[in-house]
Amino acid sequence: MLIDFILLFLFAGVPYFVFFEKTKVLGKEKIFFLSALLVIVGVLISNIFPQTISMPFVVIALLSSLFTLYKADKTNNLYKLAYYILFFNAPMLVMFGVKESTLYAISLLVTLLGIFLIGKYYERNYGSANYQSVTGITLVTPYAGLMLTIYLTALALYPPFPNSLMFLNGILNSDISTVWYLSVIIVFFGNFLIAARIMAKTVFGKPNTNVHYIDLAPKERWLHFAIFIILLVLSVIGLKELLA
Repeated sequence: MLIDFILLFLFAGVPYFVFFEKTKVLGKEKIFFLSALLVIVGVLISNIFPQTISMPFVVIALLSSLFTLYKADKTNNLYKLAYYILFFNAPMLVMFGVKESTLYAISLLVTLLGIFLIGKYYERNYGSANYQSVTGITLVTPYAGLMLTIYLTALALYPPFPNSLMFLNGILNSDISTVWYLSVIIVFFGNFLIAARIMAKTVFGKPNTNVHYIDLAPKERWLHFAIFIILLVLSVIGLKELLA
């Protein structure tokens, strides 16, 4: 029971990010790193003390997930989006088996790190990590547009990116229940709709003539390329898990 409470807090947020946002004790960037760190701690604990989370905790995680989905839908800030999406996927982290949860968490964290770094690029070049006014980046900043498209496609659970493969592998190895079906449907379509909304608002469309567009610097391109390679490696691992 104690481990259930600990994992619920670490994975689902329950949702402590509201406290930090309201009090401004931590900035949005630090909230993301804290959130990622606590999820990593949760993964380590679940591997050290493997057990099946009881259904009431899964329901609480799902309710927290729905609240976080609402927050993700309302924000235009890439930093906030990164940690909202992390906790939106909480039901899968507590319902999948230990191995499947670990692989999905790693894949999700790598993808969200990419989105977070795109937020850093936005803040450095456009004054903030808000993407609402920075439209049509594919046409004027092709490197940034390509990388953000890759991260959002992975987030939307499109194969052959690892998020989709780890998600499917977790589904195939899970115990089925009514809450399980509900969680899978909500998380799958939630990830897809949020990613599609961001693509429509900033990746595609007509560039904003009031914005001076600057593409990723060479060092940033190499960093994002490294993240892309990690995603490819995770895709291979996910495919092997599906075929095993």
